[in-house]
Parts: sequence; C-alpha cells; structure tokens
Amino acid sequence: MSPRAGQAGHPARTLAFVESPVQLLNVLEWAHLHGLHDPGPSGPAEPSGADAGGAGAATASVPPPALPTQPGPAQIVPAHAGPAHVDHAHGGSAHAGPVPAVPAQGRRLPAGAAAGGAVAGGAELTVVVLSPTDPMTRGQLRRMADLARDEGYRVRWEEARGGTTAPFHTIGGLAGSLRRADRIVMGDPFSRYVQLLLTITRARDLVVVDDGTATMEFVAQLARGERLVRWHRKGGRPGARDLLFAPVSSSARRRLTPSDRRRVEVFSSMPVTEIPDGVTVTANDFAWTRARFGPPRITQSADLVGTSLVETGVVDGDRYLEAVRNLAKAHGATRYFAHRRESAEKLHRLAAETGLEIVRPDLPLELIARRGPIGRTILSFPSTVVHTLPLALAGTGVRVAVCDIDPTWLTDTASPRAQGFLSGVTGTARDVHRLAAVSPA
Repeated sequence: MSPRAGQAGHPARTLAFVESPVQLLNVLEWAHLHGLHDPGPSGPAEPSGADAGGAGAATASVPPPALPTQPGPAQIVPAHAGPAHVDHAHGGSAHAGPVPAVPAQGRRLPAGAAAGGAVAGGAELTVVVLSPTDPMTRGQLRRMADLARDEGYRVRWEEARGGTTAPFHTIGGLAGSLRRADRIVMGDPFSRYVQLLLTITRARDLVVVDDGTATMEFVAQLARGERLVRWHRKGGRPGARDLLFAPVSSSARRRLTPSDRRRVEVFSSMPVTEIPDGVTVTANDFAWTRARFGPPRITQSADLVGTSLVETGVVDGDRYLEAVRNLAKAHGATRYFAHRRESAEKLHRLAAETGLEIVRPDLPLELIARRGPIGRTILSFPSTVVHTLPLALAGTGVRVAVCDIDPTWLTDTASPRAQGFLSGVTGTARDVHRLAAVSPA
C-alpha cells in the first residue's frame, strides 16, 4: 500500500501508535519502505503538557535522555551484582553501570526525498508513544524515539499509564488528531488502549506493523472472525474486565476488517498463512536496519537470546534455567541477551548458576546484533527473533539456531494452545538451524 493523499490539498496524515521498542522499530521499517516524512512546520504541533487538550503532566514531548558520549551495545549485569537499580526518574532500566548511548545519527531523507523535505506521495508521520510503566521498556523506547527523530519523524510521548486519570487525559488530548488522521498505524491490535482509540478515528487506512509472534495470531483470528485474544491467554475464561471491554474489542475487530470504506495492511516479517479477504500483507525485510547499521563485527563464540515465557506463565522457571544451562554448555555460549520483560531476580539467578554474562540491551536485539559485536551463532528459544534476526543479519554469515520448548517445561496453567503455537513459531522460521529440545546432562 503506497502513501495516499487523505483529502485534496493536503498530504496524508499518519498517526502511529506504539507501546514497545519493537513496534517502533517496525514503524520505522514501514515508513522507510513507503517513503514517509516529518510533517514539518505546517504539520500538527508536538504538544507539551500545557497545550495537549488539558492533558497536563500526562502528555509531554520526549525529553532527550541523559546519555554518555561513548556508544555501547548494551548494559551488562555482572553475576556478583545485587538487585538491579531502576532509574524511574528517567524511565531508564535496570543497570549496573553507565547506560550506553545510541550512536550519533545524521538525518537521512527517505528515498525520493528532496533536500527541502518533499517526499513522493506527500505523506506525513507522527509517532505517538503510549508509554508503559516497565522501566526496561521505557528506556528502550526513549532510545528508539531518538532514532525516529534522527530520521526526521515527529514523536509525541504520552504518559498513558501515569495514574488513574492518565487514560482520560491521553484520549482527550489525541481525539482531535485521531479524527483528522487519514491513516492509523498500530503495533498492537490486542492492546485495549489501541482498540479504544480505534473507536474515535475516521481513518480509511489502517496498518498493523509487527509486534512479534502476536502478529501471526492476530491475522489468524481476524481471518476466522474470532475475538482478539493474545495466544498465551487463549483457552481461559474471560475475566470481568474482558467482559466489560467486550463491546470495544468487537468494534475494533470490525474496524480492522477491510471494507469498501476501509483498507487494512499488515506489515510483517512473520509467516502469515491465513490472510483475511481484502487484507494487504507487505513483507518487512528490515531494509532500514540493514541500511542504517553494520555490518557487525562477528565473534567466534555463541550468544544466547532470552525469553519472557517464564514471566508470562507459560514455562516453569526451574526447567527454563536448566535448559539455558545445558544449551549454553552444549554450544559454548558466553553471553545471554535478556528480554526486556525478564525479571531481575531470574536474571541474577541465571548469571550465578550458569556463569553467563547477562546483557540487557538498550535497543531491540535486531539493532544490537546489526551493530555488533555479535556471536557467530545465536541461540534462541521460539520467539520473534528466529524470524527477524536472519533478515537483519542477512549476508553476515551469522547462524541463528532455535531450540524447541519441551512439553515438560510448560506450567500447569499454560494455555492449551501453548505447545502448538510455540512449535509453529519454530517450524515456520526460515534460514534458521533447528535444535532438538535440550535434555538434562
């Protein structure tokens, strides 16, 4: 789907809603492919807390992070460190030393852009960050917001979860922009926040960019006409909040269904097999990431990628630790790249019992790996990265290997669909080496 003019006389106005650094990365990939640009002086102003529809402290432009000048790929949590320090004041993350900076980026004009900022198609993009409360996620989002600004896009930071009244301030402050937008881009169609915002917009174009493996489930549910439920929760009874929110969720599903009045695009690097009628699927090959970073320096060791399956209640914590220990020993892994939602307690236990160097990335792993240094072999459990890393690292010679989840690792409360879904994530991955589930030594 190429950029379209919203109304005669003005460029197409695009609002992108993101709640995680991976979603923002994929918005940048989508915008790079479609040649979008910053609204410029004539576009909607980036609001401050005082002028955003009464949002007060709940709305603000993103403050520049206080970062040191020396770039580095990640934060290292040593095995001997105590509980990780959390810098709530700066939306930072757990760390045991200086937070490395994003390398200085000169502004790059999208393909087809002239020096004055004109882009073929005349499309505009404003990124709206619906900020979560998790410190690690906030820290990565701030760094991704810097990269978005370096690309020339406007960023609007919303403290969307900053208290009881924050959602009302956020929605009220965004209502005008939502009604004027010609295109809405979203990273998480399962998000109640996003579903609520969809009830306000009149946009004719809706775009869903990758939010990892959840994208596969979203497209399948849309094709089958099912209610939108995250895969690891499917099979359980709807809670009171689910029932209360059901009308909004149903409305969002209808709006995400293509019609004569609405176009829907899915921009994904994940395998999409059940494509709903009328939905356009565009492949994300990480062209922006490959053009912007690297190629990386390759080390001779192996790196291991962590997962938050323990935190989401799918995999037993003790079984997971045992699997990591055996996988690292079998393949000579020395570093463990933590998922942003992994708990500090679990990571300190991993460091103490496996000897792995625990690394908490300050950017999505696709960018960390592309910047390097990175191991010649990257080991992972079933997750988004087994699909995205081969694309981001194409031509570098790095091998990505995925280890299956043994059914005995699942918790008693795991969704009945968990094993099949995780096997599907592994089985559909391209350009990866598949490992059998590791067994105790």
